[in-house]
Amino acid sequence: MRTNLLQKRHAYPVLMSILLAGLGTAARSEDLLSYMEPIAGRTSSTAASVANADVLALNVSMFQHYAIAGKIFRQNLMAKHPIILGLFSGAGGRFILYRPGMAPLEAPSVPIAYQLLKSVGHSTMALAEIVMPYLDNASDTSWRASLLAYRSEMQSAVNGLRAADMPAEWQENSRIILQNNIAFMDDCANKGVISVVALQEFAEKQAPVLKKEIAWAAQTQVAHWMSVLADWKKQLGSAWDMTYAASNTIYVARQNNVLFSVLAQFFGADAINSRLMLIETISFTTTPDDMLESLTRIIADRSVGAAFFGSYHLMDYELMGGDARQAIIDDSAKRGMTAFLPPVVPFGSHQWPTLITPGSGPGSLADLSAAK
Repeated sequence: MRTNLLQKRHAYPVLMSILLAGLGTAARSEDLLSYMEPIAGRTSSTAASVANADVLALNVSMFQHYAIAGKIFRQNLMAKHPIILGLFSGAGGRFILYRPGMAPLEAPSVPIAYQLLKSVGHSTMALAEIVMPYLDNASDTSWRASLLAYRSEMQSAVNGLRAADMPAEWQENSRIILQNNIAFMDDCANKGVISVVALQEFAEKQAPVLKKEIAWAAQTQVAHWMSVLADWKKQLGSAWDMTYAASNTIYVARQNNVLFSVLAQFFGADAINSRLMLIETISFTTTPDDMLESLTRIIADRSVGAAFFGSYHLMDYELMGGDARQAIIDDSAKRGMTAFLPPVVPFGSHQWPTLITPGSGPGSLADLSAAK
């Protein structure tokens, strides 16, 4: 039944094309059939538009052909090389090891304490999001319902905190953060207005305890994944040197990306941008299948670059980027402008795929504390 339905579905557009093509001639000598009248009409085109469409169709077809070839490339790649994916998640990440001829191996999750610490820290950030649109605006109290609902959740968290699965010192620090949140919420609700001064005082009070929460969460996450990768490297033995790895990131998480940075400790500098890739996405979470597809495409494109231009890593870069760079320089000069461009980086560079140029100013929470 499913096959017949699919055949009918594909046949329908073909049938309609034949009928409508014939109507162009028939309409000149007789009236249209009544059921065709609403959708029929004479079409027109130019030689240029037809030619443009025919050429542009090649680009559309390219993606279809690439998808077909990509399945074969991926199968061949995974039959020869181990692959490790480091995927962002709210639970501190997912690491999956793919070994030739074996079922995927997913690593144990980061201890729950990481999520508890992060949840408490995020509660203060979420509270700031609730109040910031209404600062010093006594005429608008539409924030009140959300604030009080969130306060109830906050109080429930405080009430059960002593039973939470983390050390007593971490429990106490989390309690201070949550109670500070509640005190600020109560003050806003009682006054009926959220002042800039009150928010600033609240932020200054929370900063020191939030920094502890962040540090403990980071230490928990890093220690867990370092242990996992150390074990996997030992398991793979000599196959480690032919292992590929990739981690995903969105814009705000690309700098000091935790999962990628942990991977880099085991893969080494020479593997960065060669066997170890940081793949930027537009969402925090990415499916393993999408990551494998992206990784396969990167590696497959390298073979194309080597075949046509003699450079294995050429296709890791915007293919038109070099010519566009010179075009920008030339066009800027015509306009009396000085071109502003990054340094030329050779194909196959192993530099970190994040910001690496030194500059002035703090670069960590510790630096911020020292600057005060």
